[in-house]
Amino acid sequence: MKLFAAAAFVSLLAAPAFAEGDIAKGLKSFNKCKACHSVVSDDGEVFVKGGKTGPNLWGLPGRVAGTTEGFKYSKDMVAAGEGGLVWDEEQFVGFVTNPKEFLRTETGNAKAKSKMSFKLKKGGEDIFAFLASVSPAPAAEPAEEAAEEPASN
Repeated sequence: MKLFAAAAFVSLLAAPAFAEGDIAKGLKSFNKCKACHSVVSDDGEVFVKGGKTGPNLWGLPGRVAGTTEGFKYSKDMVAAGEGGLVWDEEQFVGFVTNPKEFLRTETGNAKAKSKMSFKLKKGGEDIFAFLASVSPAPAAEPAEEAAEEPASN
């Protein structure tokens, strides 16, 4: 039990480390995003009230691309998710910098399209840090969960 508690504590300390940007700058920069996107938790807590043209970005870090329930993604975004795209800082920054080109590279489809036409020149890492700060920690991989369970004797 002590081993499990220690592992849980260490994972809590490490959780913010996957986002390297500035959270305060990210919240401010999110103003460019809120015309299309909101950040609202599953239980209804509103972090940023925004538009519904794009998917709700709460819980984005660690989520498989193209899987927000109730949002109709482009076939190319769904294909990227089915191909294994999971949102981390590097992937997010690459996408917001040039969504169409990112999906073309990710899917291997030279004609891939994105519903997001806006390109963010800088600050993607800050926005990702903000999103990570208000989102739940990404779910652990099944192999990681099995490794954390104490062996029964």
